[in-house]
Amino acid sequence: MAGHSKWAQIKHKKAQIDAKKGKIFTKLVKEISVAARLGGGDPEKNPRLRVAIEKAREVNMPMDNIKRAIMKGTGELAGTTYEEVIYEGYGPGGVAILIEAMTDNKNRTVSEIRHLLSKHGGSLGESGCVSWIFEKKGYILVDKKAIDEDTLISVALEAGVEDVKNDPKEENYEIIVSPEQLNQVKTIIEKAGIPISFAQVTMLPKNYISIEGEDAEKMLKLMDALEDHDDVQNVYANFDIPEEAMSKAEV
Repeated sequence: MAGHSKWAQIKHKKAQIDAKKGKIFTKLVKEISVAARLGGGDPEKNPRLRVAIEKAREVNMPMDNIKRAIMKGTGELAGTTYEEVIYEGYGPGGVAILIEAMTDNKNRTVSEIRHLLSKHGGSLGESGCVSWIFEKKGYILVDKKAIDEDTLISVALEAGVEDVKNDPKEENYEIIVSPEQLNQVKTIIEKAGIPISFAQVTMLPKNYISIEGEDAEKMLKLMDALEDHDDVQNVYANFDIPEEAMSKAEV
């Protein structure tokens, strides 16, 4: 999990700031609309939509916005149709990058993604070039100050998690679950009185590449640039960067 916990927290903090600017709303509207189009407008019967709505509520998106996004997805309201696309490539130092995007113009988006990668020392690759490095998992962070390890492990194992990690260098315990179990496990942990810092379905790397110095700075700038792109929903990478370099990326 090297570097993953730290970046997850940085990303979460940035999302909160972007929410104040209304910037993250655009991405969430896309996700809600696509989820509703693919699985229907009932969050009780559509897990993907339920998660998207929870994310929207976390950043205080107005309920009217959420409802309109669902109705656009189900066809009850006219709206732009977005297509899901995945781009794969490499960052500085050979870091593997997986980019999930939603677009109404694939030619425009791929051109802009290619430009961003090239500008920051990376390159766009062929489909399948790095996807094998990543696994879809439910990922939960719990602040070590909030609970002792034994108590957390006891609750987590009862909830049926796959693993609980305690990296001495990290400020959080990392809990790994199957994507389908994320909401259930999150609920069980919270009912036990354990506060959760971060919970999301993510793509976890099977291995990591250590980079530092100029490559580390370029990689963090590249991550920021990609996640700032309006069409990009999520960016995953297998970098391991020294703590001091990562701290500079904090909001």
